[in-house]
Amino acid sequence: MTGIWGIVNVTPDSFSDGGQFIDPQRAIAHGLALRDAGASVLDVGGESTRPGSERVDPAVEEQRVLPVVEAFAARGIPVSIDTMNASTAAAAVRAGARIVNDVSGGLADPGMLAAVASSGADFAIGHWRGPSDDMYAHADYRRASREVASELRSRVGAAAAAGIAPARIIVDPGIGFAKAGEQNWDVLRGIADIKALGHRVLIGTSRKRFLSETLSGTPADVDIERRDLATAVTSALAARHGIWAVRVHNVAATRDALAVAHAWEG
Repeated sequence: MTGIWGIVNVTPDSFSDGGQFIDPQRAIAHGLALRDAGASVLDVGGESTRPGSERVDPAVEEQRVLPVVEAFAARGIPVSIDTMNASTAAAAVRAGARIVNDVSGGLADPGMLAAVASSGADFAIGHWRGPSDDMYAHADYRRASREVASELRSRVGAAAAAGIAPARIIVDPGIGFAKAGEQNWDVLRGIADIKALGHRVLIGTSRKRFLSETLSGTPADVDIERRDLATAVTSALAARHGIWAVRVHNVAATRDALAVAHAWEG
């Protein structure tokens, strides 16, 4: 059955819950609630990757995330560290994280692949064409799903060359990253191209702009509840396509959607 990653943003500026969990104790309480709601992995991040966001110094990022990672790991909860910085990835694995989730697939920090290889952690490779402050300038595709698959194949090859075993690799088509509107839907419709890479597939559509545009035409018009419903629908569709895991803010809604999809499939 498709797994659920619960998002724990320890940041002041994430696009949907910025600032709510910047305090470590609130972040920990939030993550435990997500675990209780059905999350199989807690994905902890200390740097926003929303459109237009600026990079955060790794020292600040580590100060935000390490107490949270340690608290979850101490309770035996599988933890993923959402970071583009090799130093943060290494520190988080030492603190107990089992997965490094790099939305840039190792492109943002030249030291990332070596750091993950030596850490023994699993590696989630995101599709990425540039930093958040100008990523839409790179949203140029003839057939998005095939191009994304091809670029992910290249990053998988780089990870393997760095010593990361294929069994440790997860691929993420990077929904919303350097992809506008319909391009995201093209990637999802062509998810077989991503699955054909032969690795576990992680999908993150949660509360993203393209869902809001589909519902009302303007992201500002769509409240969180409607975005979560749209996210739950995409999660159920992902499950029907055999996706390994989905990354979401609202774990309970996604859990219910997956349960219904699973019952339908029998």
